[in-house]
Amino acid sequence: MKCIVKHMKLLSCMLVFSLILSGCTVSGASVTDYETGDYKKTAYKADGYSASLCVATDDVNQSSVDMDSGLHAAGLFDVTNKEVLYASNIHKKLYPASTTKILTALIALKYGNLSDTITISKNATVFPSGASLAHLKEGDQITLEELLYGLLLPSGNDAAVAIAEYISGSVEEFAKLMNSEAYGLGATNSHFVNPHGLHDDDHYTTAYDLYLIFNECLKQEQFVKVISEKSHTGEIKGKDGSVRTEKWENTSLYMTGEAEKPTTVEYLGGKTGNTDEAKRCLIAYTKDTKNNYYISIVMGANGKPLLYENMNELLNHAITEN
Repeated sequence: MKCIVKHMKLLSCMLVFSLILSGCTVSGASVTDYETGDYKKTAYKADGYSASLCVATDDVNQSSVDMDSGLHAAGLFDVTNKEVLYASNIHKKLYPASTTKILTALIALKYGNLSDTITISKNATVFPSGASLAHLKEGDQITLEELLYGLLLPSGNDAAVAIAEYISGSVEEFAKLMNSEAYGLGATNSHFVNPHGLHDDDHYTTAYDLYLIFNECLKQEQFVKVISEKSHTGEIKGKDGSVRTEKWENTSLYMTGEAEKPTTVEYLGGKTGNTDEAKRCLIAYTKDTKNNYYISIVMGANGKPLLYENMNELLNHAITEN
């Protein structure tokens, strides 16, 4: 187990002072109150801080893309040129479902060691019927590298808890770290209480915050490698010493070939999410023929077919018109 102690008040002070020292001025965008436990923070959108990011404070190009009217939120971010090509409700607080796991992966890569062996606890194997799993068992031993595949491809909730306990000792402590890390990225309209995204009324984010987190994830070579795989066969050592394998399939229908891919870009990877409350969610990482890279996000689609139809509509029209 790895224990990470985060001084959240100190982080807040460091962020504010860094803005002052860098000569950044507070833009007219917003001041957001952020609460975690006993701490309350005020985050500012500063010109210097946002210079390397896609920034939008309101809807963008909604008339150019025919999206489902029941959709909760959607955004298309040109990572190469730092432009928001489409935005609908991207600052609205929504339930993220398993898109939560991109932050779990980011923290694992930041604080963990891929070669470390992790022993699976009983707590990491108890989930409601129908929950997505990597099929880990109590007493299993598995490396962090393999756990990342189990986390991001089949969207294993058991892998998420195993990572949380390895990094912070418990889900509760890991959630504090999640909030601290998200805040440090500017994702100040989010609050996380678990590493997997199973529903909790107090577990929410925004499409824009997911963009900020995913954008940071893309700086990790191992993250990009994992999400680009159609499947992976993980090796696990059981409690009795025997070794077995688990084949983990990517949950993205773009990867399995069950959904038609967008015509304007090449799909490089992403992360799905689904709960009754969040509905269908998808983050996609793509590039066009000019090697411009994009992050696109759809949240709250009514069913799988509509999720991919909306994503294709977003990518095919917004990028074409740009």
